[in-house]
Amino acid sequence: MSKGILPAAMAYVLWGFLPVYFKLIYDVPALQTTAHRVVWSFLLLVAIVAFRHEYNALRANLNRRTVLIYLGAATLLAANWLIYIYAVKAGFVVETSLGYFINPLVNVLLGMIFLRERLRSAQWVPVALAALGVAYLTFSVGSLPTIALALAFTFGFYGLVKKVAPLGSLHGLMLETSLMLIPATAYLIYEEASGVGVFGHAGPGVSILLVLLGGVTAVPLLLFASGARQVPLSTLGLLQYIAPTLQFLTGVLLYGEPFTRDRMIGFGIIWVALAIFSAEGLLARRRAIQAAEADLPVMGR
Repeated sequence: MSKGILPAAMAYVLWGFLPVYFKLIYDVPALQTTAHRVVWSFLLLVAIVAFRHEYNALRANLNRRTVLIYLGAATLLAANWLIYIYAVKAGFVVETSLGYFINPLVNVLLGMIFLRERLRSAQWVPVALAALGVAYLTFSVGSLPTIALALAFTFGFYGLVKKVAPLGSLHGLMLETSLMLIPATAYLIYEEASGVGVFGHAGPGVSILLVLLGGVTAVPLLLFASGARQVPLSTLGLLQYIAPTLQFLTGVLLYGEPFTRDRMIGFGIIWVALAIFSAEGLLARRRAIQAAEADLPVMGR
């Protein structure tokens, strides 16, 4: 077993149980929670970069283009964080899981539209099935699964921007949080001045949990970065379903969110799409490896 599987899997497990953490600070408004997540994540990431003596490496890659790229990434990440936190606190954990289930297929769609990537013939099947599953959920419930789609597309576009981003994950997130830091801090000061700030006023437990949001954000990222370097992309593609699966189970089993027959059918269609998508990706990768190995003797002559 690859040494990187354990840290990568642990990262997805921690992401999968994020709803439990945000439920612990249920009384903190979503926007305040998001702002605290930005501030404490930034401070922790600064400490990590300083401990690793990587400031010079980060500074060497900073220029106007890089800052503009990460400003776009920061905006999308802030929107994704806010939507996710709001949804968890409002009792839509199951729908957040749907967003991250369909995210890989959204990534394929965005790659086709914006990067002119061509879909293999077999990839059209899961994409069409996922669209069918979303359509079924829409018509059966009477409205679009807006939270799921918003999460899938904000994170999908975030990934799209990161494709052209020059920094590694640690430095990139530090720059993103630094660009969010001023508006986040200004908002928290405004809330405090308005008498509705929670930090320091809702008991030490809540304040400690808000501070620990930095670790909740940074630790899974560092685990993922460590594991991703040692794990094949196809394996990561399968591991990524750990997080939404745990979110789904948490929503249904722990918080008692409804999972009706219509939801079961809609989710079932999407799960079939993901199974086909994953299997097709594994087969395509295996064929590519076999083709490369078949060419080796020719190339060696």
